[in-house]
Amino acid sequence: MAEQNYSNHTRWNQLFHFVVQPLLVLNFLSHLVRFIMAPSYALGFWTLLGVALILLAISARLQALKAQDRLIRLEERLRYKELLTPELAAKASNLRVGQIIALRFASDAELAGLVERTLNGEFASTKEIKQAIKDWRADYLRL
Repeated sequence: MAEQNYSNHTRWNQLFHFVVQPLLVLNFLSHLVRFIMAPSYALGFWTLLGVALILLAISARLQALKAQDRLIRLEERLRYKELLTPELAAKASNLRVGQIIALRFASDAELAGLVERTLNGEFASTKEIKQAIKDWRADYLRL
């Protein structure tokens, strides 16, 4: 696996992004075209079912990501207790989940400085936090 950094840290779930999602979209478009060409209640039902399946897949994906976010938040809070001063660790509990997720890529050596800068409002977005990291700590487990 290539060394992870800001430019290549985005993860794709091949099964979801390149198989399930395209097949569900093709299924929906197929039913939609057939419904437009020859409207009927049955084709209308299958078209709506196609939409429901897409929404179901998106919902399942978002729920998995939310569970991962919660685990990352817990892992990082434990990491803060180990690496940061008690005062800074307490202040870090005010960080938004997105900020905590972005800071997980920071090495142990630069974590305290980046947490302070984040708390001081130096970063407008999580993208800026990630770009400020000099020594990238890879996360190969996130889907």
